[in-house]
Amino acid sequence: MATMQVELVSPEKVVFSGEATQVITRTLGGGEIAFLPGHAPFLGALDTCHTRVSLADGRQLDVAVHGGFVQVNGNTVSILSDMAELADDIDRGRAMAARDRAQQLMVQEASGEAKAALSRAQARITATGGL
Repeated sequence: MATMQVELVSPEKVVFSGEATQVITRTLGGGEIAFLPGHAPFLGALDTCHTRVSLADGRQLDVAVHGGFVQVNGNTVSILSDMAELADDIDRGRAMAARDRAQQLMVQEASGEAKAALSRAQARITATGGL
């Protein structure tokens, strides 16, 4: 099976580096996009989302990605994220509590900050297995 190199980097660390068969993420204004080995060159801004990396060994890596960029060049997919969290590192209870707080804040005032907090919480919850 064909593979590609995937680099997932945040300002703090390299979150993941390895071989994969597919990457699915969400771009701003473009919706979800899937990358397979041999994909055409691509550059896009990332939305806050649940990103899925299908590893070469058959496992799936679930990641909450909070903005940034995705670039495909040759047989490499690079995700440069403002912040990225592996599902195993996310406290699901804390994420659900953050979602509830953000939803309450949205009712009181539909601010950009409340919307961003809700998006971050939702990405974390989805990365850990959904609702």
